[in-house]
Amino acid sequence: MDRLSAMALLVKVTELGSMSAAARALHTPLTTVSRNIAELESALGARLLTRTTRRLTLTDAGVEYVAAARRILEEVENAERQAAGEYLQPKGELVIAAPTMFGRVHVLPVVSDFLARYPQINVRLLLSDRNADLISDHVDLAVRIGALPDSGMVATRLGEMRIVTCAQPLLLAKHGVPQRPRELAGLPIIAIESPMPYSGWRFRAAEAADQLVTLRAVLSVTTPESAADAARLGVGVARLLHYQAIDGLTRGELQLILESVEPEPTPVHLLYTSRDLAPLKLRKFLSFAAPALRRALLRIAGTA
Repeated sequence: MDRLSAMALLVKVTELGSMSAAARALHTPLTTVSRNIAELESALGARLLTRTTRRLTLTDAGVEYVAAARRILEEVENAERQAAGEYLQPKGELVIAAPTMFGRVHVLPVVSDFLARYPQINVRLLLSDRNADLISDHVDLAVRIGALPDSGMVATRLGEMRIVTCAQPLLLAKHGVPQRPRELAGLPIIAIESPMPYSGWRFRAAEAADQLVTLRAVLSVTTPESAADAARLGVGVARLLHYQAIDGLTRGELQLILESVEPEPTPVHLLYTSRDLAPLKLRKFLSFAAPALRRALLRIAGTA
């Protein structure tokens, strides 16, 4: 294996945390991965990885080498893109990640119009409610709803999204409309399962008892779409992002409650890797999509 390929292999191993994961991602036999890492260490005369039964960790030399390898690989990639004309004319594949429902309803129409304008570009649209890792998932750009962690990524702010509490009007007529968050304890609740630990529903309320309410769910679902459907059917009260409740609200199947104490709206960004020279296809999509998605957020905000 040549030195650049070995560098790329080592970077992939460190990104995924194990040789077996890298082998699966690269469709390469595990023995080949292990042998090439060993050959690289032998050529350098330094151990780069510390192997245990559970995980791999970088040695001090490995940390420095991987950082340098990333820079070298990025420079090579930029040079190849320049040679291929990606910086002169928009062409090639663009990988975009977005939340499932928001992507289907709001991002897909933008992508459709973009492809009509730039026929030499093809798009992979990855729709998932799991936040994609832009590096390991090879994503060029992601639509991210929610607070952003500190990272080396570049973010273009599009706007913000309300976090709403809603229920079927008939359910509220039966149980009464809660005037304070603590009164939700008397209503059936729909929960959305998340990898994050459940800590309750937060509100911007004056009294501490209303700022964080912990509720027992009668129904737990794995997607916001299912929670919205269940709320429309009268199963219980749901906590959703505004766009997830829009259809039910516009048809009168859902009613907002506790609007005066809603939590702070959550930000919406376009997120992409920090690079000195972004390919033209990405820059074209950013300039095309950002205004369109800002308009979509304003339309959502204008829906009661």
